[in-house]
Amino acid sequence: MKKIILSFLAISLVAVGFFAFKPKHHATKRPNIVFIMSDDHAYQAISAYDTRLTQTPNIDRIAKEGILFTNACVTNSICAPSRAVILTGKHSHLNGKIDNYFPFDTTNITFPQILQKNGYQTAMFGKLHFGNNPKGFDEFQILPDQGDYYNPDIITKKEGKKKLTGYVTDLITDITLNWLKNEREEEKPFFLAYLHKAPHREWLPAERHFKEYLKKTFPEPSTLFDNYEGRGRASKEAEMNLLTHMNWAGDSKIFPENMDKLGIKESHPYDKRNYNYTVGRMNAEQRKVWDEAYGKMNEEFMAKFPTMTEKEKMQWRYQRYMQDYLGSIASVDEGVGKVLDFLKKNNLEENTIVVYTSDQGFYLGEHGWFDKRFIFDESFKTPLLVRWPNVIKAGTKNSKMVQNLDFAQTFLEAAGIKPPSDMQGESLIPIFKGQDNHFRDAAYYHYYEYPSVHMVKRHYGIVTEKYKLVHFYYDVDEWELYDRMNDKNEMKNVYNDPKYAKVKAELHQKLAALRIKYKDSEKLDKMYIEKYDELLKAGKIFR
Repeated sequence: MKKIILSFLAISLVAVGFFAFKPKHHATKRPNIVFIMSDDHAYQAISAYDTRLTQTPNIDRIAKEGILFTNACVTNSICAPSRAVILTGKHSHLNGKIDNYFPFDTTNITFPQILQKNGYQTAMFGKLHFGNNPKGFDEFQILPDQGDYYNPDIITKKEGKKKLTGYVTDLITDITLNWLKNEREEEKPFFLAYLHKAPHREWLPAERHFKEYLKKTFPEPSTLFDNYEGRGRASKEAEMNLLTHMNWAGDSKIFPENMDKLGIKESHPYDKRNYNYTVGRMNAEQRKVWDEAYGKMNEEFMAKFPTMTEKEKMQWRYQRYMQDYLGSIASVDEGVGKVLDFLKKNNLEENTIVVYTSDQGFYLGEHGWFDKRFIFDESFKTPLLVRWPNVIKAGTKNSKMVQNLDFAQTFLEAAGIKPPSDMQGESLIPIFKGQDNHFRDAAYYHYYEYPSVHMVKRHYGIVTEKYKLVHFYYDVDEWELYDRMNDKNEMKNVYNDPKYAKVKAELHQKLAALRIKYKDSEKLDKMYIEKYDELLKAGKIFR
């Protein structure tokens, strides 16, 4: 009898243990991944980072419910190369897509291919920027090259190329939601790339935002009238000044006929051409709303232009820039909200990683500039907000030097897949779990596209949380060092300051080590210069 009772107790304890410690289904199920990326979306234009310019309540939700990275950055601040780094998990010099001219080597293995091979349903909608047949996707609908804001063409996997009617941000959102509702296979985990064209140049808001944003006035950056004293030739020779290099018609939306009346010359040969093309894609109904809103702006400008000082012109162009740039972001934020709402209403929120980022940062008048390309913060840093319930503690902030190089490893690890040995990033999952002690303390950067549009010189460098060391090369040989803690606007090059001698020596040593670690070298620099010069001679580089 005693043995029977003991046996019964043992069985009972096992049973209790089984039911008590059985893991919940969502804890073991592989997570879905929603990767949201905009084009040229500056971190300064997300209110989770800075409330001075605009409000982005839906994008902010990701940070409130997850983690916001304050030092997220890119390896090469230009559109197509950044996307190639994200997909391959390798620096530009290894994946071969160093700039917007070099073709993407399609023999590269991308993380969506690996996810697809391992049972994930995969989809990409929006702007890829290179290649018309992305590998590793069960479904895609992508914009050719840069894409268009109004009535865009789109390349589909099933139907080929077709023209859509409407505003590009709304269309990409609708296509994404349709896939989630009607084409998603519920028994499979999914990877969804939801990729916006906005707010890429030339900035065109949705019709519903025209009048609202044309009325807005924005605070000027403290460095709007920077004269670049204390820095080298790279800053002084770059061609991205709001007053002198931004297009009057294509960017500021002055009607070409009004430029002629006022005697305003084109800033670039594609100035009026770009305006006529982008606005020319509107249908009659869209164009009527455009002409009414922007016609009034043109009338006001024509009345004041003859008496405007150069300072006033610069200030006016900054406001015009911000109105369209931030107006373009408004619809992105609305679309993000719709996708987040869908995940919540359909019980997908708990087991879905949601990422919001940009392919790089962007200048919003800082140093008098627009565009990107530099290792300086506004270009180099990118927004990164991630939500993953039950893994990431809500409302977390992190200052580690995370990069777009890290997405591939992160997503593969989340899916329980060992990444290929040639990927160069680091998984962010330890950071998600609050374990960041052993993460990288320095990021490596390398920009190649020169001489070309905007004329930002070739350079590479190392960035830590405290300092930044940069080498500009090709037609110069100049070094710059910045104290990121005490010179947040990066106005003073302290490379030759004796007080920073020890820091400089340490950073030189670390930079050399990073070049070796990531397999970059002077030999590769020379090889890419030779190939680029061949394209220059052949007239294939856009200036």
